[in-house]
Amino acid sequence: MKQKIIIIGGGAAGFFTAINAAENNPDLNITILEKSNKVLQKVKVSGGGRCNITHACFTPNELVEFYPRGKKELLGPFHQFMTGDTMEWFEDHGVNLKIENDNRIFPESNSSQTIIDCFTENAKNKGVNLTLNQEVESIEKENSQFVIQTKTNKFIADKLIIASGSNPKIWELISKLGHHIVAPVPSLFTFKINDDRIKEIPGVSVANATVQLMDSKFESNGPVLITHWGLSGPAILKLSSFGALFLAEKNYSYSVKINWLSKSTSTVLHKLNILKRENVKKQIILRSPFKDIPKRLWEKLVIASPIRKDQRWADVSNKQLSQLADQLTNSVFEAYGKTTFKEEFVTAGGVDLKEINFKRFESKIHKNLFFAGEVLNIDAVTGGFNFQNAWTGGFIAGKAIAE
Repeated sequence: MKQKIIIIGGGAAGFFTAINAAENNPDLNITILEKSNKVLQKVKVSGGGRCNITHACFTPNELVEFYPRGKKELLGPFHQFMTGDTMEWFEDHGVNLKIENDNRIFPESNSSQTIIDCFTENAKNKGVNLTLNQEVESIEKENSQFVIQTKTNKFIADKLIIASGSNPKIWELISKLGHHIVAPVPSLFTFKINDDRIKEIPGVSVANATVQLMDSKFESNGPVLITHWGLSGPAILKLSSFGALFLAEKNYSYSVKINWLSKSTSTVLHKLNILKRENVKKQIILRSPFKDIPKRLWEKLVIASPIRKDQRWADVSNKQLSQLADQLTNSVFEAYGKTTFKEEFVTAGGVDLKEINFKRFESKIHKNLFFAGEVLNIDAVTGGFNFQNAWTGGFIAGKAIAE
């Protein structure tokens, strides 16, 4: 009799696990249970609809640095299956890929539908059963099997894979099986800030700023984007991810310090004094002397120093220059909330990693119970890293299930 395999979750991790299990053992009877009437909806909207499937980082020790939670646990699995293996897998399954200048990896088609079609067609060809509108109500262990009750059906599984993503209801059912769930908090979001220095200049970006959460160890470098609601961009998103627990504890009322130039205050002040000597008759506000500071932001920081709009370099005081240097290198903003980054809502939290055997992505509490994807307490910064976790877990779990 064929082994009955049930996968809870018709998302990226669920499909990847199912296809790899079926390829390793064609005799398995695999069924995916999806609670809605559509599958792979997160894949559909990811990467602005293009699906950023992974990131061109090919060394496990470097790749794990992008995971605020899961860094230690993923090091071994990444030696089994990581970025290069992911690229080869998709190419072998009919998806041509490209690496963009920022090292993000997309399908050549620039459409997430290519990935959706790859998964659904390969699953169908491998005999994987897909059952929609199956919201799971209970999961129980009976002898060596699992009994999964949905609103309309009962399913029996010899092996159960939970790949349901950040799903509070499923986490509750997992806790009833004896697993500990780390309480979820948002981990990928932009900062809500209401400040005259960044008001009315949405769309302005700075290529390499240093951003720090004050009263903490969390700091990041990279592009910062000013938006209608505050601050975004890779440096902000990375900071929100690594500082997720800290920010939750602060109830999203926090201070952010930005060094717009990523240079020391003394270096910038020295440059400003040179500019004062060389541009005596010119108005300070008219042109940004720093190539990385756009004119509209320069104007805001000059006014905040405070320097008059008509003031010339010759008339600026040493105190004003010091204040301007401080605005350029130590701008402090009071943030009062968060905004989800596009449709890509990611959380920190999930099944406690201490309870997982990462050589198989199998529960240490229940034999033949496996987990893949964001149902675990693993999350990453933006750029394809969360999907890489899904591919790695799905590949390893799929191989283990097929034994």
